[in-house]
Amino acid sequence: MTYTTSQLIEFLDQELKASWRGERIVLSSQNRLDNPVIAKALGTEKLSKVFAYRDFRAQIHQYQQKHQVSGLIWRECSFAGVCVRFPEMHNQLMAVAGDKESLIRAKESVLSFWYRTTENFQFWLAGNDPQPITKQTLAQLTQKAEWAEVDVAVKEIYLGLCWGNPQEYRYQWAKPDSGCERIIAAQNQPSCLKF
Repeated sequence: MTYTTSQLIEFLDQELKASWRGERIVLSSQNRLDNPVIAKALGTEKLSKVFAYRDFRAQIHQYQQKHQVSGLIWRECSFAGVCVRFPEMHNQLMAVAGDKESLIRAKESVLSFWYRTTENFQFWLAGNDPQPITKQTLAQLTQKAEWAEVDVAVKEIYLGLCWGNPQEYRYQWAKPDSGCERIIAAQNQPSCLKF
């Protein structure tokens, strides 16, 4: 019997908790850091916790590859009585063959939800200082994106327009090969939330 994505997530959660309780020990953890000063400052116990979990996660990733267990989870968002269900990459799992294609296939339903719920809203490109954008600019950004994800707050909706490697798109260092433009939709001004 092959473990499911949700079971692997549960295993990772249990292992992380056990690592932070000090129930997992990696004796070679100090030797794994290239900087002996940092290794000494952090101490063997903290380093052991980090490397024990990282080693376990690597084993989970190998299992995913071997058995082709998806790294996607399914999210549901609701806003103004409208719901959408879409896949999203879990931040502790890896993408396997077919995961990116699933993300791409869901793009239209996410965008349909976005446009339906933001009809009278204004749009901003998210960042430290959100910049207003036009519907035309938004359309150009959606065309460039390979897949989309959405999140909601009480009065705002956040759209992620993503491309590249599903494993790396969340990281700034991955740009321009992988990334995600974040858009905020609000009726007036966006809140101070960072997205």
